[in-house]
Amino acid sequence: MTHTHHLSLVTRHCLAEGLTCYTLADMSLLKKPPALLALEDGTVYYGYAFGYPGKTVGEVVFNTAMTGYQEILTDPSYHGQSVTMTYPHIGNYGVSVYDMESNIPYAKGFIVREFSRVASNHRSNQDLQSFMEQHKIVAIEGIDTRALTRRLRSGGVVKGVIYHGEGNDDLEAQFIQEAKDLPDIDGRDMTPEVTTPLPYARPTFKDNPRVVVMDFGIKHSIVYKLEAAGAEAIVVPAQTTPAQIMALNPYGLVISNGPGDPDGPKYAHDSVWQLLGLLPTYGICLGHQLLGLAVGGKTYKLKHGHHGANTPVKNLLTGEVEITSQNHNYAVDVDSIPGKQFVATHINLNDGTLEGMAHTRYPVFSVQYHPEASPGPHDASYLFRRFIEEVNAFEGATAMPAFKANTVTL
Repeated sequence: MTHTHHLSLVTRHCLAEGLTCYTLADMSLLKKPPALLALEDGTVYYGYAFGYPGKTVGEVVFNTAMTGYQEILTDPSYHGQSVTMTYPHIGNYGVSVYDMESNIPYAKGFIVREFSRVASNHRSNQDLQSFMEQHKIVAIEGIDTRALTRRLRSGGVVKGVIYHGEGNDDLEAQFIQEAKDLPDIDGRDMTPEVTTPLPYARPTFKDNPRVVVMDFGIKHSIVYKLEAAGAEAIVVPAQTTPAQIMALNPYGLVISNGPGDPDGPKYAHDSVWQLLGLLPTYGICLGHQLLGLAVGGKTYKLKHGHHGANTPVKNLLTGEVEITSQNHNYAVDVDSIPGKQFVATHINLNDGTLEGMAHTRYPVFSVQYHPEASPGPHDASYLFRRFIEEVNAFEGATAMPAFKANTVTL
């Protein structure tokens, strides 16, 4: 119980009004509520609660970015996951409405070393605590995030429960079992949970070429980058048919990022295949994986995924190294694509995995990382300009989508 008579007059007023505005002197007098993180492998971490009070269960991943916690929480690619930040100090610059990557947060939980209840930033509209309470994000602080990150790097991604309250042996066992019982993301189509229900456009009032964006969990920054590069974007639901897309008379196609296993949305594989070659096409993250699967290639799950804003990627066409923002758990095996339809254009310098590819015949290319990269780095912004150059050079599609023939082996 907090003894408010020991607090300053300003702080007592804030508490009476339901506000969070403690002075540094008062912070030591406020007891932090307990919380725990229980992993499916039996590991339990004890810390302190912040965010929305309650319990959540999700796949636990880590992100190595030093800034951008708001963009991470609102990135639809983190749907169903609890994110561990390796940078130790989180929350100090608050939340800005201009930094939202979607209309709502999608992360299931948040795990940090030290949470700052004091936000100082001229762009801030809200502190992180009230933001997480508003959107019901359960979080824990005060645990050894370095030890947790090493655990995830060595043992791979695991599922876990974040719980606000005192723990005991029975609760620990219960939460460990709940984590084990959570269905795996593998094979699951998560797109219907994040895609737009209806098409929408952002008119630029300029004579820019129209580009259709298939929304599998798009980040706002992708649309902003397309507009900055000289396109007018129309965002459509993921299950929009190829015929409906072509009826919009687009000059280009973007296949967006999104959460989950790329093998899940089978309808997307067929749609992408039907549209292949009809329009200049640009795949980003999940869109890159869907392109690989659409032409008969294979994907595989990474041990701990790539999540962060400091991953070196080599451009095989120029020899230059880009520092990239990444958020994916799966990768494309370019050698599995039949007929050598795609060639590798970018590779990850940390583990050699494929980071980009281009079609050998059509103006179709993709990258595994996030070239829109909000917040930073911006080394890969040229890819949006390259896409618009392909769009401007394209004479326009006149054919309707093709359909895969049902082949029967006799």
